Parts: sequence; C-alpha cells; structure tokens
Amino acid sequence: MDKFVIKRKRTSEEFLSSSITSDGTDPQQVPSISSTQVPSSSSAHGPKVPYVDVPSPQATSTVVDEEVSRWDLQTDTAMRKPILSYHPNDQDKVRRAYMQRGPCQPKNFPFPQKLMGQKKPSNRRFNEAWFLKHGSWLEYSISKDAAFCLPCYLFRSCGKGKGVCDAFVNAGFSNWSQPDKLEKHVGNQNSVHNDAYMKSRELLQESHHLRNIVRRQTTEEGLGYMIRVNASIDCMRFLLCQGLASRGHDESDTSHNQGNFLELLKYTAEHNDSIKSEVLKKAPGNNKLTSPDIQKEIVSAAAMETMDVIRADIGDSLFAVMVDESRGVSIREQMAVCIRYVNKEGCIIKRFIGIIHVLETTAISLKNSVDALLSKYGLNIMRLRGQCYDGASNMQGEYNVLKALILKENPSAYVVHCFSHQLQLALMNVAQKHGDVALFFTIVSEVVTIVYASCKRRDVLRQKELARVVELVEKGERLTGSGLNQETCLKRPSDTRWGTHYNTLLSLILMFPSILEMLEIVSREGTSEARGKAYAFLILMPTFDFVFTLLGITNELSQALQRKDQDIVNAMNLVKISKEQLQTMRDDGWNSLMNDISAFCAKNNITVPKMMSPYVPLGRGRRNLQEETNLHHFQVGLFNKDSEESFAKSYW
Repeated sequence: MDKFVIKRKRTSEEFLSSSITSDGTDPQQVPSISSTQVPSSSSAHGPKVPYVDVPSPQATSTVVDEEVSRWDLQTDTAMRKPILSYHPNDQDKVRRAYMQRGPCQPKNFPFPQKLMGQKKPSNRRFNEAWFLKHGSWLEYSISKDAAFCLPCYLFRSCGKGKGVCDAFVNAGFSNWSQPDKLEKHVGNQNSVHNDAYMKSRELLQESHHLRNIVRRQTTEEGLGYMIRVNASIDCMRFLLCQGLASRGHDESDTSHNQGNFLELLKYTAEHNDSIKSEVLKKAPGNNKLTSPDIQKEIVSAAAMETMDVIRADIGDSLFAVMVDESRGVSIREQMAVCIRYVNKEGCIIKRFIGIIHVLETTAISLKNSVDALLSKYGLNIMRLRGQCYDGASNMQGEYNVLKALILKENPSAYVVHCFSHQLQLALMNVAQKHGDVALFFTIVSEVVTIVYASCKRRDVLRQKELARVVELVEKGERLTGSGLNQETCLKRPSDTRWGTHYNTLLSLILMFPSILEMLEIVSREGTSEARGKAYAFLILMPTFDFVFTLLGITNELSQALQRKDQDIVNAMNLVKISKEQLQTMRDDGWNSLMNDISAFCAKNNITVPKMMSPYVPLGRGRRNLQEETNLHHFQVGLFNKDSEESFAKSYW
C-alpha cells in the first residue's frame, strides 16, 4: 500500500493562521520530514489499517534534539502521554514542542468507513475538508480512527466549564454523522476550547514568555543601572578633582541643599534627558546609587584606579618615601605617606599615596604600617632609595626608630631631613630661647588675636587702613600702580612655618599706625580682659625694643627651599649662602639695620634712645642688673647673639 505523509507547519505564525488560500490548499502544510513507525489498529466497522510512515519533527531553536528524545513525543494523538505526566518544569516545553509540530492531519489518506445511525444506518467516515475549516486545532488519529483537539489536549487540565469534554481529549470524537459537534466543541468566545486556544497562542509568542519578559526587564534594568552608575561616577569624579566634599548637612528630600553630590547629580539630570529618566526619583527605591556607602565605594574605586596609574608610571624605577604624622579633626593619629620618583620622561614626580590610621606611634608600629602600604600597591622596599621625615624622635633618631629599621632592611634607603623644616626648627628654637624675641612673638600673636576677635574689629581696622593709605597717596608718600596698595590683613603665625611669622611681621609693619588706633579703641570699648591686654600692648609696641626685634633675613631661603623643583645640590648651596648672609649681617649689617629702625621710629613717632646711655629694661627694676649701654644691649646682647645662635644651630 502506498505510504501516506502527515503534513505539519514549521512556524507558529503558520500554525495559528486558519485562512485558506485561493486555490483551496491549506497554507499550514509544509514539506514532509523524516518518518517513524506508528502501530495500526483495527475497527469493527472499517478495514485494517497498515503501518504508516509518519514524519518526526526537526529540533527547533526552542526545543533541542536531546529534550525531544527524552520526552518521547508521539505524532499519533491516541498514543500521547497526558501532559500532567511530564515533570512540571518540562510541561510548557512539551506543549511548545507539540504546537511547533502542528496538529496531526493526514492528507490524501483513505479514512475508514463505519456504519452509523439507528433508523437508517449508513457508512460514514472522517471528512478531510474538516481540516480546512478547523485546521488550527483539529487532529486525526490513524490508529484509533478518531478526531482530537490539540489545544484542549495541551491545556484541558487548566480549566473547567462549558465546552470541556473528554471526547476530543481522551476517547476521541468519532461520530462522523454529527459534524456540528465540532462547532459545539469550539463554543463561544469564553469557552474552555477558546481559552486553551488563546493559551496556545500566547505560549508560542516568544515575546510573552516569562523568561523573555524577565530577560527584557533585566536588560532594561541593566541599561538603567549603567546610566545611574555612570552619572554617579561622573559627579563624584568632578568633586574629587575639585577637592570638594560630597556630603551635605541635610540630604533629606525636603532640604533645599542636599550636598554637593546630590545637587550636582540633579543639575546633570536637568541637562540630560537620558539621565533624568533614570536617576533620583525616577530610579527604583532600592537602587538609586546615591547612598553614602555608594559614594565611598566610588571614591575607593577611584583611588584604586589612580594608584594603578601611579604604579604603572613608576614601573621599575627607584623611589623615595616621605612620611609625616598628623592628627585629624576626628582626633585620630594618622600617618601621611608620599612617594617621589623619576618617571620615564625624566621628570621628578611626587605623589600622595595614602593616609594610614595608626594605633601606636612607636617605630615598630610605623614600620609595619609603611610596609603594609607599600606591599598593598606592589612597591618593593628594596627599590627604596630615600627617606624623609620630620624631626620626631620616633622617626629621626639614631637607634630603634623608623629610619633605623628601614636602613637595617635596605642600607641604600638614605635619609634626608627636609632643609626647609630644619630652617623652621632652627629659627623657632632661637626665638624661643631668647627672652626678648620670645616676648616679641608673644605680643604679635596676642595682638592678632585681639584685633581679629570679632568681625567688627576687622572691619574697623580695614577702614582705618584704607583711610591712611588714601591720605598717604594724596600726600605723594605712597606710590600707585598695578599691584600696589593691595588690601592686607594680619595673618596668624604658625609654629611649624617660619614663612607665616614673616608674613605676619610684614603686615604688622605696613599696618602699624592702624593697629595702634585699633588697640586704643579696644582699650576703651572692649571687654575687661581685652581692655587690659590692649592697654599693655599700647605701652609695649611703640617702643624701640619692640621695633628692633625684626627678623626677616632667612625668609628668601625658606621660600627657596620649598620650591617643588629644588634639588639637594641647590639646597646645600642656598644653606651655605644663607650662613654667609648671617655672618655678613653680623659683621657689617648693624649700621644699615639701625638706619631702617630709626626711619621707622621717626615715621611712627617712637623715641629712639641714645646708644651710649645706660640701658633701662622696660617694666624691670635696676636692682641686681648688670649695667650696660643701649648699644651693648641691642648690638651684642640681641643682634649678635641671635645671629650666632642661628649660625651655630646643629640643624645645619
């Protein structure tokens, strides 16, 4: 007997289409595929059906060959396993595989006849034309000579109600004399058959699958996440480059100023629609990427990337470390570490690499912290060729200090004490040891405190200085031009920077008359404590002793030593020149200094004592005092003694 081929559709669009072409053929028919054997069955009213070669489906992109083989899918409807017998995780895959095969619809098959009807029995058989009318769901079983419904077989267990019948699912429909039962099986729009049919359509639509929906949502969420991440990173990078704080005092939604980071992010969003649709209020509540922890992570990531660039720039070059201890606002002992190296272009580079919180300031603890930091960034301590510290005993001493511990491990790590720091230590030591100089700087510091104790006093001092400068310009005693007669103010001196003392003294010289007027106002209108101090300073400042104490010879050296491009050879030459200047000033500078002091005293109505008269110390009795002239006191006791101490300091 001739073999008959069961046709099926290849795509879901062809399967779901129920239209008929103009030539009467079924558009769902596709070329035949490979065959499998289906057992025959006999009917009491029909001929014995031989074995028929039935094509097996190709594996699609959705259902792979291994899964089809494992599920043992049957083309003949009567031999299929119930859907619920498959594993719950495989049921939708099995449904999709059957639907991609399409309904079992034999073409040009001699459908067997059988007698039907009680009053007038007649031979009836399945009409192939029914495939044209109900081709989207109707199936025919060759072995059982019965019709089945593919959507109901796949989804019948999912619903109950009118239209649910075992005839098209389990036993099959074979009452060929009543074809209207096919229409009744379809039912109305809300029938179970139509519900199963719609579920089959949705299952075949890949875009409606849960995994695709999740994948699409995941993709959209991923894009939004990347936009938020990049926006936060860009804002934080800007703040880091500008050295601005990211946090605000009040970052709540009702705050008018939420801090630099959030305000910059809002500004960026207002000028970029793609960012505006994803950040801040438009972002998920648990994924805004604006929390303080996220900001800290971005800063940490930026620090790591920066260190990677620095490490790559260093390469295998030799380097030096500069270490200093400091105490932050949080009252925690910290150690700042910088490295200095020569890059591939031959330029001297100095980079800050980190601040380490140290629990102890012992040499062993500091050594372990330095080792840990260098190891963290892949810097070998054996490549170390220089150490630079301040004068602290736990770093710069001779035995069992940080310097000595590193030298034991690497003898080539030479120690160089900062020349500028040595200069500052020398000058401050001289100033503290000499009584008159120490009193002078104490007065200067207290004057700055009194004058700048309130904004009102600052404004009064600024107005008086402005009026005095205008008067001098009108008299022709002050030159005018670009950069001249700029507004000045008193600067508070710092014990660790001699340059601040020098700038304070310069401001004091320029504003001397205005400062005296300001002290007179404070002595009349200030508080009781301020009035007493102001009155004392009005007595001490307009004196020859106060004016004489003016040190500025070493300021040029201090500025030169702090230049970034300074090297050790030039620094040693500058120190040598400074020592020569000190010696020259000691030998030949007395007359020029006296001329300058006399001119300043005459300008400010300060009496200049006769140099050969006996020296009378201010505020002290003459009892038990060694008699000396003013010349001997100022030249030998003050001028020469200070220059000798500066010249002979062990720091040099």
